[in-house]
Amino acid sequence: MKPSSAPQKSSRATVRNATLLNLLATPGLGSLLAGRRVAGTGQLVIFLAGFLLFCAWSFGNISHYYQLMFADVPAPEGTGITRTPWPGMVLCLVAWVWSLFTCISLSRASEQARRAPVEIFGAGARRLEEATIQSTLLALPRWQRNDAMISGTFAFKDFPAAMGFASAVAELAERAQHHPDVDIRSNKVTLALTTHDVGGLTEKDFALARACEELAKTRL
Repeated sequence: MKPSSAPQKSSRATVRNATLLNLLATPGLGSLLAGRRVAGTGQLVIFLAGFLLFCAWSFGNISHYYQLMFADVPAPEGTGITRTPWPGMVLCLVAWVWSLFTCISLSRASEQARRAPVEIFGAGARRLEEATIQSTLLALPRWQRNDAMISGTFAFKDFPAAMGFASAVAELAERAQHHPDVDIRSNKVTLALTTHDVGGLTEKDFALARACEELAKTRL
């Protein structure tokens, strides 16, 4: 059976909308939309600080020129606003560049998630040797070995976030035709993987574990 070729519309749409918001509207809003709470909050705070500084500079200039227009005595030559718009502009630029890097990271994660089902489906279904299992687990610190199974627990901010992750994992697993056992408790999702056909662990299990880690990066 071949894996489904249906595109991950929600993931691509989220990345597209986040990019448009970050780069063409307000840096940080798109990052928050995509679930990057820490980066999004930082970008938004920096951008708003820069925007307020620029507004203060603009208001000061306008007030100064209105005073010159309606003053009875002309102001001495060389007087004027000494402040510059650069602090505010630099902060806005920093927020925009930071949000650009976040968009690049989101795009890479989305592309990895798109390729993951094909990679999992094509992974070897031969039972792995014990030494291979142990060495592969070293690169997955969240995952634990339990006889012929590996399991990993993901903690999220709340129950809806945990359900969203579980739904994304279900879609990924269905497309890859390799299904984990899923246990949801409040804000935590535990995934357990094994290859029943061979009665043990194969590369398919570790490929799906790595793909789930990539999915979690955009949600934790």
